Amino acid sequence: MRILVTGGAGYIGSHTVKQLLARGHDVTVYDSLHAGHRKAVPAERLVVGDLRDIDHVDQLLLGNRIEAVVHFAALASVGESVQEPARYYTNNVVYALNLLDRCRRHGVGKFVFSSTCAVYGTPTAVPITEAEKRSPINPYGQTKLAFENALSDYAAAYPIGYCALRYFNAAGAAADGTIGEHHDPETHLIPLVIQAAMGKRPHVEVFGTDYPTPDGTCVRDYVHVDDLAAAHILALDRIAPGTGLTYNVGTGRGYSVREVIRTVEEVTGKKVPVKEGPRRAGDPPALFASSDKIQRELGWAAKYTDLKSIVETAWNWHKSHPTGYGE
Repeated sequence: MRILVTGGAGYIGSHTVKQLLARGHDVTVYDSLHAGHRKAVPAERLVVGDLRDIDHVDQLLLGNRIEAVVHFAALASVGESVQEPARYYTNNVVYALNLLDRCRRHGVGKFVFSSTCAVYGTPTAVPITEAEKRSPINPYGQTKLAFENALSDYAAAYPIGYCALRYFNAAGAAADGTIGEHHDPETHLIPLVIQAAMGKRPHVEVFGTDYPTPDGTCVRDYVHVDDLAAAHILALDRIAPGTGLTYNVGTGRGYSVREVIRTVEEVTGKKVPVKEGPRRAGDPPALFASSDKIQRELGWAAKYTDLKSIVETAWNWHKSHPTGYGE
């Protein structure tokens, strides 16, 4: 299949590109390199560009005879979205709609969307099923939900099919150690804790210790990035024009911030300095998935089912790439 992967040089995108290529697909990566990395994908697959340049997107869709789009390109920091909602609506909704409309015009029949568990807001029950009310509590989640709604409307009106994958917390690195997680600034908990263990930052900050959780810190579902990538490939195989699929992608188990810190200490053999702080705006107490639907309908199952195995792959990446991609 001829596939355009937007944001494909980013963290989850690059792991998905790696698996798509391994399965023989013809992949074009479109990335601004604002958050992605040249070294994360094969050079011959990378086209540097921005979704704002819709003429460039047109050329790629037509010139490469694209049959499917996997859309990762987006801003993805909850805290930043609260401070700068205009950037998030512009990037995550306006530019994404431009891309979707070009797909409609050019007969691209399959669209896989990188969505998020943030569309649920503070859930009424955990583990969270796809039937849970969608009520985001931050602009990031609102923008992702807005685009999910657009996909549903497009699929009802035009011959395009989609799958929205609601990620929980992506973590880990490729098993072979060739690619991994490198953000600047880093916002994800596991690499932040590893960096503190390595002495690359003075401490890791715990945002809130008074949540209604077993140890007072936020609980999240950490799903390995390779497992997430596999879900995209299964989705591509299942999508049909005019249909819409929506799935949670997580392990079904939550780990608290303190549990993450203890696991990193166990894996690395190093003490992690911790600084406790107030709650962060827009953070629900607990988010973890029910992935029963994607297991039942697509046959997906997480290969990394415990936090320690996920952290081990992340630690291997950070040890062998102390400056990330070094760009």
